[in-house]
Amino acid sequence: MYKNQLILLILMVGVTWARVEEIHDPEQLTGQKLVNNRLLEGMATNKYTPPEEKDPQFWYNLAYEELAKRLELPQPNANKAKNIIFFLGDGMSLSTVAAARILKGQRQGNTGEESSLSFERFSHSGLSRTYCSNAQVPDSACTATAYLCGVKTNIVEIGVSAAVDYNNCTASQDPVNRLTSIAEWAQNAGKSTGIVTTTTLTHASPSGAYAKTANRMWECDTDVASYGVDPTQCIDMATQLITQGPGKNFEVMFGGGFGKFVPSTIQDLHGNPGERSDGVNLLSKWQAQHPGGVLVSNRKQLLSVDTTSVSSIIGLFQSQLMKFHLEADETYQPTLSELTEVTIKKLSQNKNGYFAFIEGGLIDYGNHYNKAGYALDEALEFEKAIQLAREMTDIEDTLIVVTSDHGHTLTIAGYPGRGTPILGLNHHDTDVNGVKYSVLNYAVGPNNYLDSEGKRIDLSDQIGGNDFVFPSYITQTQGTHSGDDVGIFASGPQSHLFTGVMQQSTIPHLMAYAACIGSGPKVCDAK
Repeated sequence: MYKNQLILLILMVGVTWARVEEIHDPEQLTGQKLVNNRLLEGMATNKYTPPEEKDPQFWYNLAYEELAKRLELPQPNANKAKNIIFFLGDGMSLSTVAAARILKGQRQGNTGEESSLSFERFSHSGLSRTYCSNAQVPDSACTATAYLCGVKTNIVEIGVSAAVDYNNCTASQDPVNRLTSIAEWAQNAGKSTGIVTTTTLTHASPSGAYAKTANRMWECDTDVASYGVDPTQCIDMATQLITQGPGKNFEVMFGGGFGKFVPSTIQDLHGNPGERSDGVNLLSKWQAQHPGGVLVSNRKQLLSVDTTSVSSIIGLFQSQLMKFHLEADETYQPTLSELTEVTIKKLSQNKNGYFAFIEGGLIDYGNHYNKAGYALDEALEFEKAIQLAREMTDIEDTLIVVTSDHGHTLTIAGYPGRGTPILGLNHHDTDVNGVKYSVLNYAVGPNNYLDSEGKRIDLSDQIGGNDFVFPSYITQTQGTHSGDDVGIFASGPQSHLFTGVMQQSTIPHLMAYAACIGSGPKVCDAK
């Protein structure tokens, strides 16, 4: 059945839920568009990269220094991590963590503030510094390069050093500038690997595990051509995933983005046309390379897979981004917990262990939309998956690391009393005009909620729903990232290393140390 699906790709499946729209504009991120009120306009502006940071070795050396400082402290054990599960909450700022914690408790009928998310109960925690080589506030591409490749790079770029400029295909092809990821380090050590996301398989975060590109938007050949670059010279990320290492060796690939893998001349399994212009069906090519592998496109198919009888699994559960949990058809789209469970069952069959990247990617989209209700619900789905992973694995041999790539401008303010609905109004304070204001607010976003005189309006009859767009101060079409530090939470072998404040690019080096993979220091060498 699966093979026929891959070859024909004609099954029509009607899905009526609203689509999660792409909101990342490379020209805004790189500074080639300036923000002027509600318009994106202006001429290109350069972002400075310190010369020494263009050399990947700079970041390797810094990571080894940060590791060495931690090793100078008393070491509680010398245990090796057989398995690593790396959970990434995209856009999960510390304020998002706190608000999600409160919402969790309030959904349980409590005041909320006293509640805890599953990963907050991990034994060790720290902070990650998220800036990129040329950006004070990062995007999900340069951060993915940091926490998966161990090197900071320029904004919008993935898997290449900061010596590569935005959209520079030639420089991105230079072997000197191309980086390796912890997924590749794990494969070289004989471990199984997989990537899971609620965005698309070619989105910025999961792509850090396999892609090398000067533009995060080059997800398929059509995208590359749209930026004036020859797609035969600069290979798109979907093609890299299917035909090049380490992507072609992944045993699990779960997410959205079906359209990036099939031609525009056919419909995908969700009833939408593909996006490729080159006529290539990458999924047929993947099947030919993996005769024992299967393709799944919905929850029923996923949960029907016997993970012991297949060599690999690729799951593409929407044509583009997956749906918000609150909007998804629960009979059609699997939850992040279900994706996590199947991933662990499949990868854990390798006696040498595994590395899994699992992303709650739509936390970021909820925050970009200023829809805190969606962002917090996605964060709670994320914490459920982490709880399940910890329950399914042995804390003695499986290291679980949880972090975020960047923050968002969400705040919790105004001295509300205990138990105040986190998604509601602060009933214990007003602004200078006597108008109550929401507990949650964003610095940047589409709605200021002002009257004709520039005064805030009463939101009593609007606030409360999960899809409410929360107020912002600076008017933009969408919310933006923030440059504050994000949390790191760790449990399992060598989790004590993930404490204090560290560069985001140090994270994969610490995981590699714990698992004795890669070219750097290893706990095995210290024994």
